[in-house]
Amino acid sequence: MDTVKTSQRERKMKLEDFLIIDCDVHVHDNPGALIPYCDMPWRKALENIQDIPERCIDIPGFSPGESNGGYQARFPSGFTNARKVFTPEQMRADLSSIHVTIGILFPNNLLKIAMLTQHDYAAALARAYNAWIVDQWASVERGLLACIIACPQDPLDAASQIRRYAQEPAVVGIFLPCAGLDPLWGHHSYDPIYAAAQEADLPVILHSVTVTHPVFPFNNHGFDNELARHALSHTFSMIANVTSMVTTGVPVRFPELRIATSEAGVSWVPFLQQRLDKEYIGKRREVPILEQRPSHYMRKLWNATQPIEEPENLADLATLIHLCGEDSIIFASDWPHDDFDHPMKIHQLPLSNEILRKIFGENALRLFKIDRQGRRQNLSCRNQQ
Repeated sequence: MDTVKTSQRERKMKLEDFLIIDCDVHVHDNPGALIPYCDMPWRKALENIQDIPERCIDIPGFSPGESNGGYQARFPSGFTNARKVFTPEQMRADLSSIHVTIGILFPNNLLKIAMLTQHDYAAALARAYNAWIVDQWASVERGLLACIIACPQDPLDAASQIRRYAQEPAVVGIFLPCAGLDPLWGHHSYDPIYAAAQEADLPVILHSVTVTHPVFPFNNHGFDNELARHALSHTFSMIANVTSMVTTGVPVRFPELRIATSEAGVSWVPFLQQRLDKEYIGKRREVPILEQRPSHYMRKLWNATQPIEEPENLADLATLIHLCGEDSIIFASDWPHDDFDHPMKIHQLPLSNEILRKIFGENALRLFKIDRQGRRQNLSCRNQQ
């Protein structure tokens, strides 16, 4: 492969010399932090649970937990005693230690917001989180940029939130939760979210988590161990949601909408392109909205690296990245979760400096439409001061 041969001939840049934009880092969004920003009566609900002992992404009444492994043995692990980041100063220091210049912030506990059955409560939590992340965390100066939550239970309220924060300099994207989501993100009920995101010129980022049931695949809870569940849940979630979005024509109906996926690795991308194209050949009448093969629309998506596949032969991963599209892969670490990927995992691949520059930062600059200092290019200079 040319990219591999080229990378072997040139002198590779040092890791610290790359612009590294980490497209997936997690703040610690516990109930106590959101209380001042939450509407009544839901604020009382948060006050009621703020002192409950928590596990990683597991707080009763806030971040539904134990649904995957509550009846199984728990061994000591990074998941059990997960590291948390409580302040912007701590996050900035942590990211600088792994050579990250700009971090894109996502929630931690509210990754599971789609699983909450009280729609008004879920929408209130999304509003509280968005106000909190903008007020306490997001800062162009610190290189900490935020994705606000689009609450799937209330698309109209989510669209209103997108419009409310569209001009915030440090808000660069919209987080689409995928844990336990029903219906999937291709459903027309979510069109107000996509219309608002396209209008605001902000990308939407699908982020998965180990929980996928009680929806697709509904029997995921039947795995005997966390190894099986964690290996497949994230990828299954992305495959299901991207298939839903492509086959219902989201990229056609919203042609300027930028879409990205996070925390599912990249090996599923060429597989799904080939499978959908194969089905399209014989069943294109079922998707008359599509003007091109499904792979045409998938190639317009950005896909984050974490958790990056780790083949024994690193050249295989370099080939896989080539198949996915070198202009659409973005770096993500998943800091501070126990399975986070250090940038060196990408740096050690037999790829040219040109491709590494794209993956580490340049592709993300295009996705979020920011400059190398993290300033949004689609905002007026006055708004960013």
